[in-house]
Amino acid sequence: MKTLFEPKSGLLSVPYQPDEGSKLLENPPRFTWMPGQLEDDRYMLQISTSPLYEAGVTTTISPIPYNLYTPDRPLEPGTYYWRYALLTGEEVEDTAELEPNRSSWSQSRVFYVPEGLPETPLPDRMERYERTHTGHPRLWLDEKGIAAFREGLRKDEDYCGWLAFYEKSVLPWVNKPLIPEPERYPGNKRVAKLWRQMYMDCQETLYAIRHLSVAGVILQDDALIAKAKTWLLHAARWDTEGTTSRDYNDEAAFRMVGALAWGYDWLHDYLGAEEIDLVRGALLRRTEQVAFHVMERSKIHHVPYDSHAVRSLSSVLVPACIAMLHEEARARTWLDYTLEYYACLYSPWGGEDGGWAEGPLYWTTGMAFVIDALNLIRNYVAIDFYKRPFFGRTGDFPLYCSSPDTIRASFGDQSYLGEPVSLKTAFNIRQFAGITGNGLYQWYFEQVAKADTDADSKFYNYGWWDFRFDDMLYRHDYPQVEAVPPSVTVPFALTDASEPNEGTIQSVKWFRDIDWVAMHHRMDDPDEHIMLLAKSSRYGSMSHSHGDQNGFLLHAYGEPLAIESGYYIAFGSTMHMNWRRQTRSTNNILIDGHGQYAGKDKVLCIEASGRVEHVDAAAGFGYARMNATQAYRENVPYLERYVREIYFFDESYVVIVDTVDLAKPGSIEWLFHTLNRMKLSGQTFRVMGSKAEMEGRFVYCSSGDLSLNQHNQFTGVDPEEIEGLDNQWHLHAETKSASSHRIATLLVPMKVDESKYVSYFLDDQDHGVHIYFTNEDGNTRKVEVPKAY
Repeated sequence: MKTLFEPKSGLLSVPYQPDEGSKLLENPPRFTWMPGQLEDDRYMLQISTSPLYEAGVTTTISPIPYNLYTPDRPLEPGTYYWRYALLTGEEVEDTAELEPNRSSWSQSRVFYVPEGLPETPLPDRMERYERTHTGHPRLWLDEKGIAAFREGLRKDEDYCGWLAFYEKSVLPWVNKPLIPEPERYPGNKRVAKLWRQMYMDCQETLYAIRHLSVAGVILQDDALIAKAKTWLLHAARWDTEGTTSRDYNDEAAFRMVGALAWGYDWLHDYLGAEEIDLVRGALLRRTEQVAFHVMERSKIHHVPYDSHAVRSLSSVLVPACIAMLHEEARARTWLDYTLEYYACLYSPWGGEDGGWAEGPLYWTTGMAFVIDALNLIRNYVAIDFYKRPFFGRTGDFPLYCSSPDTIRASFGDQSYLGEPVSLKTAFNIRQFAGITGNGLYQWYFEQVAKADTDADSKFYNYGWWDFRFDDMLYRHDYPQVEAVPPSVTVPFALTDASEPNEGTIQSVKWFRDIDWVAMHHRMDDPDEHIMLLAKSSRYGSMSHSHGDQNGFLLHAYGEPLAIESGYYIAFGSTMHMNWRRQTRSTNNILIDGHGQYAGKDKVLCIEASGRVEHVDAAAGFGYARMNATQAYRENVPYLERYVREIYFFDESYVVIVDTVDLAKPGSIEWLFHTLNRMKLSGQTFRVMGSKAEMEGRFVYCSSGDLSLNQHNQFTGVDPEEIEGLDNQWHLHAETKSASSHRIATLLVPMKVDESKYVSYFLDDQDHGVHIYFTNEDGNTRKVEVPKAY
């Protein structure tokens, strides 16, 4: 018997779960462990109520093909033990006969299943597809569904928004010339403009095939079906190893798989035998490319943080494998892998609270495709992943962290940076309104839809989704939910487990799963709304996150004041790598000119982490304490501690206290970014906007007055990338050199026609500095700043 290899789980690897310290969110628990070997690994898992794994109280599951497992039935409440072994021999039917062909058992771990958890088992592999039909189509509607849809159209010509879909998403492709297969980059070196054009061409090809096929079959229109076939056969002849292959341009490849999958499925019964072989052959090869990358190269079941690989489960493997199920054996293997990932490891970017560490744009992109995929799975395989707790709460993330009236007020990579919230974000949150019945989500959708009237013209929409098609599917599959505005605000719940009352939002919302904190006043009225967002995340600068731990953003009275600075040029551009990802672009600090690590090494990126240590709220009071010490360690090894405390007082003003301790003297640059040139005077800076203004004031600095200056340059950015774009302004407030720094900053936002201040005085008679702030209503608040010795 071989000894099982049990490596420790690293920062990027899947954890050993469940264990005694883990909190179960659903029943059955999800089991994950580090692989026992790098390939051809299969496992035996035992779950028992006895630490001795006695017969009669022990369940043995075998073989398990990967290092993750979701049971097919819930467990009774109580204490359990689990262990696993690596299978080392050939599979045999009798579990008992496997005993000689396994490694030694792993360490035994214990967990507790409480009562009342959501029950979300995953059907066993042998039973998952027993009731799935073998005919076509299968994506979205089957034959009965199509007949019912036709009947709906007979009664109402605009059934489920059909007229808009037909006129704007079908008819334009009838006479449009076929799109040629994209050519290679000059010298095979990626050029951002050509890269985007490639995937846009493929997206249009997807639109043409999918929309013509769906409309043609539903309407029984021979001309539309013939046109759809022409597009499909044209796309199927593109070189699967060429410019639209996964390795050359993965975004183009994802779209080509979608196009072939929908065309193959909906036109299957209209294709001849040779045409079926052509299309299915191209679809199989393109799907194989993606599956190989996901499962063998990226290995997201070992390291789950590859953004594109995780997204390709939704955009590629689900539609393609459903379309080919019962016809290609590998389709079942790939679909099994995908369902098991969704059941067990999804989402790697968030958890119980529904957060998304990569930020609202990548929540939007990730959710857009996973919504499509989960709907297809639910309709065809009858597995409802929306019952998982994450999906019941993830609509809160855009609601609180990318509110419908805000601009430049959220973290992470954003292609719509500088513009209002994306309409697709609103479409996503409407989906969760349909699933949960939450009227706040519907309110969000209606606010954004009312404001974003030209969404189709924007590249980050047109090249990714068609709103008429999405709207038609949603209106067919889900009920209309009545919008409920956020009319009542309450302090945050310490457990965050209770369901909100209708129209109720939390004044302070802590997403513990990603360590973001949102503070709000009057979300219901853009002219009165104040939103302060802060983060110090365990994800560090991984993936589409930035070196912005302990950073904050402020949007007030209809205008961004403390902004997410810079522009979205392209992923990998100098703006992206040298400005947007770096701490110098954030409302944060530099230490001797150095920020947090935000380079290309994924290990260092996730090590450059922060954490929210404490959050509190009461009437007229919000508080967050964040620690970003670890985030600076790579570049500032002599940093001993960096803690930032944020106070939001009386729904009116903000106080920020920064505590920095160094092993040797150094200077601090306190950074702040805004859209327009500021007025600097002494220890104050005045932010000037068209709707709102803000006075910033350094009320205390332990090393003496700070030196204030501002500039409007994007350091390290290629000038050609930002030609014609408006400047932004960047404040650097620098301290004198010292080993310890304490900085207290007062931020007072106001409407542009207001003249407002918050008075203050200091008392430093003991070991701390007590600062008292008094607002216009005479309310006085105290902040204590520890002295720097």
